[in-house]
Amino acid sequence: MKIYISIFLFLFSNFFYSQNHDSWYEKLIIRDIVFELSDDKFEGRQTGEKGGERAGDYIYNYLNKIFKNHNNVNIYTQDFEFSISKNPHQKSNSGIKKNARNIICFIDNKAEETIIIGAHYDHLGFGAFGSRELNKTNLIHNGADDNASGVAMGISLIDILYDSNKYYNYLFIAFDGEEMGLYGSSFYCKNPTINLKDVRFMLNFDMVGKLNQNKDLAINGVGTSSKWKTLINNSNDNNYFSLKFSESGIGPSDHTSFYLQNIPSIHFFTGQHDDYHKPSDKRNKLNYDGIFDVLCFVESIINSSVSIDDFDFKETKNDSRQTPKFSVTLGVMPDYLYSGKGMRIDGVSKGKTADKFGILKGDVVIKMGSIEVTDMMTYMQGLSEFKKGDETIIKVLRGSEEINITVIFQ
Repeated sequence: MKIYISIFLFLFSNFFYSQNHDSWYEKLIIRDIVFELSDDKFEGRQTGEKGGERAGDYIYNYLNKIFKNHNNVNIYTQDFEFSISKNPHQKSNSGIKKNARNIICFIDNKAEETIIIGAHYDHLGFGAFGSRELNKTNLIHNGADDNASGVAMGISLIDILYDSNKYYNYLFIAFDGEEMGLYGSSFYCKNPTINLKDVRFMLNFDMVGKLNQNKDLAINGVGTSSKWKTLINNSNDNNYFSLKFSESGIGPSDHTSFYLQNIPSIHFFTGQHDDYHKPSDKRNKLNYDGIFDVLCFVESIINSSVSIDDFDFKETKNDSRQTPKFSVTLGVMPDYLYSGKGMRIDGVSKGKTADKFGILKGDVVIKMGSIEVTDMMTYMQGLSEFKKGDETIIKVLRGSEEINITVIFQ
């Protein structure tokens, strides 16, 4: 019976895209949500602040508007409290207490399995925490790409899935507290509202608003199941997207929390940019057609997954399941779409360590002190070896030339 259902869904999904790829309604939902969440009235949606609370209210009310009079849809909130220390990578029971809230929508199709769809809605507020802007005082960080884009795509997706695919239940979670350390997703995984053993997989949307002309799309966590790569590649019609895969289930976004619960989890990401964590991450700079294209791709992946009987979980290789803790940075933006050896730099913050000592955008870090840098994880491991005031040699590849640069960490 399952194979007949899967064939039907496959044929139906192809029909759906051919008829609705330019769906004005879903694009309107996406634009509407992004424009609203990135408005100044939400004051950057910082966790625990009034603007963040109002943003949560907006998402809750929007979901209720979409699914009004749908008896199999339950929309609710999950309140929690956490404390943050000065080092956001190190959780602590002491420090500044924050009240936070996840916004949850469960579509109950009475199915055996549930797909979790997640996106964080918090951002940096006025930039006191995590801003890359040098003159950041009292500047609202609207976070259009990070991550109003992901919330908009998630809500639009479940709106489509409600009618198009009833083979699964769907749990959409708008996470709070991501920017301060994945607190919302971590809390949910420790206090789930459904049985996590019934979860088929988790899809995380974080920064999906800047699909470029080359259609570069990073999908992180494909090593968390043996099924991901074949499923994703088969859903990529005519190689429309230039896919960049990362195996690890550990990363700087909310899919990590679910991976640590042995759930196959992936993160969709259209790439880093100069507006990241700056007030300039504005709604007028997003590619709204691109968000919809990624949405359609994800729906195709979900529909095609019906034919897979056993969606297994795999622990990813070279994965300690714990992100290295570090107290210093170079002050650079990694290029998360880079698939070569090392860590390529996509941006350099003025006045920070890299800028002061001559490390440039486009350089590929291949060694830090005695640590060989092969990817993001080894780069973070390298940083963890140093503290403020330490001097070391950073080896970078600049074009075809290897250059040694002596730096002192600030």
